[in-house]
Amino acid sequence: MTGDVTELRIHRKMIDSLYVEAMVLADEARGYFDQGARVEREALDPLGRVTFSCESLKVTTRLMHVIAWLLTQRAVDSGELSPRDALDPTRRLGDAPVTDAAVIEQMPADARALITASIDLHRRVAHLDGAQSASLPADSPVQWMQARLAMAF
Repeated sequence: MTGDVTELRIHRKMIDSLYVEAMVLADEARGYFDQGARVEREALDPLGRVTFSCESLKVTTRLMHVIAWLLTQRAVDSGELSPRDALDPTRRLGDAPVTDAAVIEQMPADARALITASIDLHRRVAHLDGAQSASLPADSPVQWMQARLAMAF
């Protein structure tokens, strides 16, 4: 029993730590892409400006997927959501938009740092998301049928 409590505390601390990291990174990205990068963006050629804007959207998308997933984990920890419900595809971590390494190299240094940080954070959270689905036992055929019957009525 104490192992479960300790494991829950460790899980909660890890989720809280990742949440703070994601929120700080999101705030840094917002500040940089909204205001701080204006001069750097204007120095790029037209295609570079479009690429820069696309990359800012990719960073935002990665971070919002991570934050949504972390909020789901907090809901599970607080008992508002069951662990099984958290595995619903709509509550799983969304796919990360792909950024080509050559594109990252063309970005200004601050943009590169934000892009790589968002990729790294999403990758780490994806490992946790994958581990969750592997850790729960599969439903028995009876449970599956009962769930289908419950949805029908």
